[in-house]
Amino acid sequence: MDTIPKFLIADTSSQPDALYIIHTEYPRFCLNVANDAIVWMEEFQPEDEKELKSLAPELIEAALSFYDQEMEALE
Repeated sequence: MDTIPKFLIADTSSQPDALYIIHTEYPRFCLNVANDAIVWMEEFQPEDEKELKSLAPELIEAALSFYDQEMEALE
């Protein structure tokens, strides 16, 4: 089996104006590109909160960078 990419682009017909970046590695999340809203697809323990706060900005930046690269590749 091939490995799943670290980031995926997703959309849904129920929200035609939304576009998402899915981070498939820990900590998994779904980022709405239009408004930067993030939904974590993990359950965290209270002791994980400090690490998550330090990781989140890097992960969001990497996700948006991935999105920009993908959109440039389509041009």
